[in-house]
Amino acid sequence: MSIRVHGSVKGASTLRSSPPLTRTVRLRWSVGVRGGGVEGRTASGGGSREPSVPSRARPRLGPGRRAAAGRGCLLGRRRGLRHGVHLAGPRRVRDLPRRRAVPRRLRHPALTRAGAKAALITSADLEGDWTQANDAASWRDRLLLGKVDIAAFRKAKAAAADCQKLLDGLYSDSLLGRTPGASALTGFTDPQARLLYQVGDYGQDSLTKSLDWFRSLPQKCDQFTATGSDGGKRTVQVVAAPVPTAGDDRAGLTVTVKGTADGQPATLTTDVAALRVGAAGATVSNGGLSGVDRTSTEAAVRAGAQRLKDVLAGKTPAPNPSEFD
Repeated sequence: MSIRVHGSVKGASTLRSSPPLTRTVRLRWSVGVRGGGVEGRTASGGGSREPSVPSRARPRLGPGRRAAAGRGCLLGRRRGLRHGVHLAGPRRVRDLPRRRAVPRRLRHPALTRAGAKAALITSADLEGDWTQANDAASWRDRLLLGKVDIAAFRKAKAAAADCQKLLDGLYSDSLLGRTPGASALTGFTDPQARLLYQVGDYGQDSLTKSLDWFRSLPQKCDQFTATGSDGGKRTVQVVAAPVPTAGDDRAGLTVTVKGTADGQPATLTTDVAALRVGAAGATVSNGGLSGVDRTSTEAAVRAGAQRLKDVLAGKTPAPNPSEFD
């Protein structure tokens, strides 16, 4: 582009045939000055544009200075992106505003040792002729002691391990694993069955995994065989069992073990329920050789969840069911 400055030379009136003096300076735009008017043109003589004032001339840089300047611009851009400054240029993914952090879920208060004891159910919470036992921590049923026949699972070796974990948990009263926090246990008996209730601070993530594992057992285990310490064969069947809507999450099973006890055929049926309230959990194991009183299992789940909820809220459960201070 160029600027054309048209003017008259002194004495031009006598030199009419001489062309006007023209000096051309190459710039981005051309501005013609004629008769005091300003007219913008392109170098090719195209249509007119809005007048523009050319920017101040920039000094030329040598090759070394140009390279240094380029590195400086790149470094400045990187620092700008690092500190959240968005510079001119194509918009990239990293230039987009970051999403706001989602606040963490509020955690329930931790269960204390005194709170765990207060959250235990009582005989008044159960339906039927139940008596609290003093030796519940030592209860063991030898029909639950055995090794799973892994060969019967063929390719499902992982399922065999889950079924063995179920038997071991029922025998040792550790279905939810070992609690890292406070825990408490109590048991009740009637003429034909025993009911064990445990509560503890297991942690929410651990409880969620345990309850998911509970729900997978009817499909993984279904029916399998186990060998007792005396060499006797036991047939074990695992089915899903309904659980009352109580707590934040819950799951239930009915486990039936057929074998021999004292040389006689025996069938042990056990209702197993697990529930979660915040980061604390509880289990109910109710069974015997004469079947299961499911009504008592459901009553234990409802009362246990309510007592645990109130303890975590700072309340003290009353001795009688459905009454709280």
